[in-house]
Amino acid sequence: MIISATLLIIGLTALVSYEGIKRPYWREGFLFNPFEISKGNHLWGLITHSWFHADYQHLLFNMFSLFMLGGRLEQTWSLSFGDSKGIVMYVTLYLVGGLAATMIPYVRHRYNSGYRSLGASGAVSAVVFAMILWEPELPLGLLFIPIPIPAYIFGPLYLLFEYLAMKRGNTGIANDGHISGALFGILFVLLLAPNKAIDFIHIFLS
Repeated sequence: MIISATLLIIGLTALVSYEGIKRPYWREGFLFNPFEISKGNHLWGLITHSWFHADYQHLLFNMFSLFMLGGRLEQTWSLSFGDSKGIVMYVTLYLVGGLAATMIPYVRHRYNSGYRSLGASGAVSAVVFAMILWEPELPLGLLFIPIPIPAYIFGPLYLLFEYLAMKRGNTGIANDGHISGALFGILFVLLLAPNKAIDFIHIFLS
């Protein structure tokens, strides 16, 4: 019996986040700090930030999204590519997606000594957009859209919302990290199955 990678990620993230919420002074050393990273310090924050959350609401939302869409993508890839390869690809998407989510924020905030970020939102965004590209007609209803709509409509609306929020600034949310993670999820699928881009465009324009 193969244990779900999604459930393992959720369990580990919940455990680490719980400890971090209880001990914010300890958590501080694991956050994404582009200013310090630009000086060659705290490089581990590029990875470890994804395992911590600011509060239980933040944790619950990210893990619920991962459970719903990540679980589906993990199962889909396991069926398409075989259990071992499918799970390896899925875990790679999630882990590297968390790293990729720091790319745009790093460029924008590397001179800001007061900037910190944490949370799995960027990694989850990579999974969500991989799922959107893989199944464009999948009904989705997350965040600001309570009524499910097709994934091929949800994706562009989500990116537009995040971009406008990023430009407005002072949201208290790493919108640029969400965008960065989402773009990586798209790129990952295009490298894995380039035909998915053609399928998406065809459905979007039809």
